[in-house]
Amino acid sequence: MSTPMTKTFPDGPKALIPLGRMGMPEDVAAATLFLASDEAWFITGEILEVHGGPGSD
Repeated sequence: MSTPMTKTFPDGPKALIPLGRMGMPEDVAAATLFLASDEAWFITGEILEVHGGPGSD
């Protein structure tokens, strides 16, 4: 989903994302759904980075 703000992003930062695309609300929703599910019962005190993979800092 593009917004007026994300439509103005240059292609440069997108190239740093290993998956090659900007994240979508559905990507964050899937991670949230997993953490709220019974499958995540043993996960505690973690920071889940939903960002498409490590890039250049």
